[in-house]
Amino acid sequence: MSHMRGDLLTKTRKLVKSLAKPEPLWLKAMEEAPPATFPRSDGKLKPITLPEDPYIKKFYAKNPDSHYQDPIKFNSFKPVPARTFAWRVLELKEQGAEEEEAIAVADLEYRAEKKAKKQAYARLKQIARQQGKKPPQNPYPSPIKEIQAEERKFVNDRFNNPKILELVKKMKEQRQAAMQERFGVGTARQQQQ
Repeated sequence: MSHMRGDLLTKTRKLVKSLAKPEPLWLKAMEEAPPATFPRSDGKLKPITLPEDPYIKKFYAKNPDSHYQDPIKFNSFKPVPARTFAWRVLELKEQGAEEEEAIAVADLEYRAEKKAKKQAYARLKQIARQQGKKPPQNPYPSPIKEIQAEERKFVNDRFNNPKILELVKKMKEQRQAAMQERFGVGTARQQQQ
């Protein structure tokens, strides 16, 4: 039936008409109340674009370090800087500013905010040192450092977890056994291990 064109109803009618198949019980009911047909796409899916997308691309062109921050963080209530930048550009354009002017103003605001955050953290560290305390963790870490902090526990686990160490030992033994089978008697180096 795959070589025929049409939906199930059309294909079944053709098969019944050509006597290749007996008429099924459900055919009359389907002819009286045919199933709903949905429009088909031509196979080309249109990308979803938002009004701020071109400005997000311009932001990433100017600030390539921000690429590591996802354009949409589902687990965060605070939008990423690229989206905030784009929203600010759109807001300035609605107020009557030209596009280049709006981008320049939004960029200045972004850089000023970033600088203020760095200065605030430097001041926090200075106060902690004066009080003789350990400096607090950076409340505005770079995205790369956030990713590394998430991965650090898995890296440490690889070297300290006894189950993983046992698996590594078994894998080394299996590899050594496979090498001995493949090349016959192992070399002196393999026998020493």
